[in-house]
Amino acid sequence: MASFNPVKIFSGSQSTYLAEKIAHYYGKDLGGYTCRRFSDGEMSPSFEESVRGCDVFLIQSTPPPGDNLLELLLMVDAARRASAHYVTVVIPYFGYARQDRKDKPRVSIAAKLVANMLAASGVDRLMTLDLHAGQIQGFFDFPVDHLEGTSVFVPYIRSLNLENLVVASPDVGGANRARTFAKHFNADIVLCDKHRKRANEIASMQVIGDVEGANVVLVDDLIDTGGTMAKAAQIILDKGALSVRAVCTHPIMSGMAHENIANSVLEELVVSDTLPMRQSNEKIRVLSVAELFAKAIGRIRDHESISSLFIKY
Repeated sequence: MASFNPVKIFSGSQSTYLAEKIAHYYGKDLGGYTCRRFSDGEMSPSFEESVRGCDVFLIQSTPPPGDNLLELLLMVDAARRASAHYVTVVIPYFGYARQDRKDKPRVSIAAKLVANMLAASGVDRLMTLDLHAGQIQGFFDFPVDHLEGTSVFVPYIRSLNLENLVVASPDVGGANRARTFAKHFNADIVLCDKHRKRANEIASMQVIGDVEGANVVLVDDLIDTGGTMAKAAQIILDKGALSVRAVCTHPIMSGMAHENIANSVLEELVVSDTLPMRQSNEKIRVLSVAELFAKAIGRIRDHESISSLFIKY
């Protein structure tokens, strides 16, 4: 049975560009919201309209620095204290997801800490896209709707009509992601085994699998500096591939990322708009996930299945 509580959609400061498109596809305007700052940078968010008894959707990606996450937490608290009926946070890019385990002594599990903070703030539900690791959903004790970027990427890759398509993962840890993507095309997968000296610095890499005469699509959940992707593309091309392109959901694009991609052998880099592109790049194609999120919001409001939005094999 559909909910009769009015829906209101608000955007944090970081994701207004995307939230406006989501609200448009949903058929509503963004709700009135301001985030004032004191001279020392302290944030004071407030809703400019009533949310009492409403199903509230708060849209905000949470890339570093932490201000984006803190603003979202304050928005949730404000909505709760204003008597919102149900609060769903829509986090297109869930920051700190790469820190989902203790891979060395004396480090934090930041993804779990973020989950705890969201729960403590009063969140009822989380909607996100392509988590770094699907098992992060287990860190939450409330419902998580984990949308898939394949809903927008697969139709685009299919439209290219690539012959002898092979799907590659730029690291062994992404094997399951590459295999899932490859199933849509009944394609083989190859892996790039990399060894790092330190974060964002690759010491060595080798290709596991045959790419001779293939059109290769590298698949990953995010692209940060672009160093791994550029090196993987070069090695794959050196192994005899006809072409190499990459699909990455979240374009973090830090440091020399734009230069690394522009100077790489990649035919193109296909990304979503979960994060804004801060500069243009001829090799980067951006596909919007706004309609996907808008449809998911509608299904949540009407208590319908979210899995119907996924592309079946």
